[in-house]
This record gives sequence, structure tokens and C-alpha cells, in this order.
Amino acid sequence: MKKALILIFFLSQIQIVVSQEERKTLFGIIYDEDGKLENAHIVNFSTQQATFSNKEGEYKLFAKPTDSIRYSSIGHKTIYQKLTKEDFNTYRKRTTLKKQDYLLDEVLLKKNQLFGELTKDLTKVTHDKNQEIASKATNFSNVNYNNYNSDDHINKHVKPPVVKVDPTAQFEGMGTTNTIPFKESEQLWKLRKELAFKESMPTKLLNELGEDFFFVELKIPVEKYYHFLEYCNPLGIEKLYQNREVLKVINIFRKEHTGYLKIIEKH
Repeated sequence: MKKALILIFFLSQIQIVVSQEERKTLFGIIYDEDGKLENAHIVNFSTQQATFSNKEGEYKLFAKPTDSIRYSSIGHKTIYQKLTKEDFNTYRKRTTLKKQDYLLDEVLLKKNQLFGELTKDLTKVTHDKNQEIASKATNFSNVNYNNYNSDDHINKHVKPPVVKVDPTAQFEGMGTTNTIPFKESEQLWKLRKELAFKESMPTKLLNELGEDFFFVELKIPVEKYYHFLEYCNPLGIEKLYQNREVLKVINIFRKEHTGYLKIIEKH
């Protein structure tokens, strides 16, 4: 009984650790019976985030083990999968969708008296008399606008008086109160820009340098990608990449990856 309680406690702790694990980038590729599948729709139901596969069937999605993923595509059967740790330890998670045949409902064509020629068939089309009356009433093609006089059809007594209004008067005094000083606003936008760059840099680097560079050439484990960037960050890769000195960034990665791999092997 005591061993059973210890085992239950141990399993509950493992479940807590897995549930608290941070989401990482899931790299995958989708196929069907004809090969790589483009424009497949991938949805993470745990985060409500979604993406599409590219021309090579590849996709990237933030997720973690136990997240529920839906894969769908037009003309294919939709499948649901629950992610595991093994899905993040492979170079690409492979998923195959099966094609689905659709049966169309039977359509019955009623017999008609049409000849198949436009000029003859137009004579057999019924016309709506109310619609013809309405179209004639709103037809102004015969009105002569050359003799137009503003007083010939409008009673001056019912003409609204023309009042000149200054269009800028309603904005008078605006912008003088409850505004953020320019310097503080400039600093705020600068901070937001820096934060946005820090968040987007890992994805931009991966897109620009390619998955093969990090995971094949440098042999960085997929789940350690962000950790490797943090490892190289003190060497100024963010500033170099922001200044478009990409070659220097590549040289840093190639120089540092050997030492990094030795460190993670020990742990």
C-alpha cells in the first residue's frame, strides 16, 4: 500500500512538471498520398493559435506536450492528435492526411420550353410588371439638365438657410491637456520597438538562416534552440543582427556551438 501511494505521488509530480513546461516551437511537415501538402490548416486547441503549411508542407507552431492539435485540409479527412515529448525531439514531426471523396446530391432538371438560343428564349421569360413600372419612374435619361435653374423646382420658403461654420472651431483647445509629453512618448515607443524586436528575433533568425543551419549543420537540438540563442546573446548577437551584420552572427554561432553542445551533454 505504501509503495502504491509513493508511485501515485511520483506520477502526479511528473504530470505537474509536464503541465508547467513552457511551450516551444513545434516543427512539422504534412503529407498526403501525392507528397508534401500545401495550405494544410494546423490549430492548437490549447492556445487557440493556428497556422498553414507552406509549399514544402512545412509548418511551425508554439506548443508543448499534451497540447491538442487539429490537422485539416480541403479534400482531406481531418485528424486530431495529442502531442508528446517525442514530437519535439525529432527534426520534423511528420503527419499524413488521407484524401476524402465527396458525393454530390442528385439534381433534377425540369423540362422547359427553351430553345437554347438567347434571342428566342428571351421572349419566353416572364416580366414583373411592378418592376417595370418602378424602373420607368426612376428613369431620368430624358431630363434636359442644360436648362436647369435652382429656383424652378424648389420653393425658396422651404430652402434651409446657409450657415457658414468654421470647420476648425470644434477642435479649438484640443491637444493642450491630458497629453503625454513628447519625450516620454518617444521613449515609450522606443521601448516597445525594442521589446518587439527581442520577441521576433528568434523566428526571424530561423527563417533567414534556415532550419538546416541550426539543426543539421550546428546539430543544435530543436528543443534547445532558444536556449542556444540565450547562450550566445552576451556576445552581442541581437545588436549585430539588428544592424544587419548577419555574417558576424553566423560566425559567432559556428564558433560557439561546439562548446555549447559539450555543456548540454554533461547535463
